[in-house]
This record gives sequence, structure tokens and C-alpha cells, in this order.
Amino acid sequence: MLSAETLKGYIAHGLPCEHVQVVGDDGQHFEALIVSPLFEGKNMVQQHQLVYQALGDRMHEEIHALSMRTFTPATWAKLNAAL
Repeated sequence: MLSAETLKGYIAHGLPCEHVQVVGDDGQHFEALIVSPLFEGKNMVQQHQLVYQALGDRMHEEIHALSMRTFTPATWAKLNAAL
């Protein structure tokens, strides 16, 4: 069974990230928050595609569902400054 921590490692290994947070406790359904400079200038679909590329075949083999919130570092900084 896949853990949220293992999935976090997969994402961080395959994609340069400033912040990654993954939750999920059933081993198949996960929610991720990902902040990466590679998302700069890309729309949400393109950002999610980068994450799927980083995960490769794991999306078909180990992960049943992955819900993502993706941010550029600048957008993430603005959100955190507003809090």
C-alpha cells in the first residue's frame, strides 16, 4: 500500500519543488499541494501534466486518484502573505 509520504517523495524526486504536501490514508486516493518553479507561465492543466509526467507509470499502477492544487512560487508566496 502506497503512503502519502512515499508519494510526496515520488513527486519531489521527479519535479523541482519548493513545497510538497500530500495527504491520504487509504493508499489509493491522495490530495497534493505542490509549489514548483516549473509551473511558471503554465496553465493549471499544463501544471498537472508536469506532475503526471514526474509520476510516470505510477499513476497507472500505484495511484488510483490524485487531486492536486498547484502553485508557482510567486502565487504561493502571495497566498501565504495574505494569511
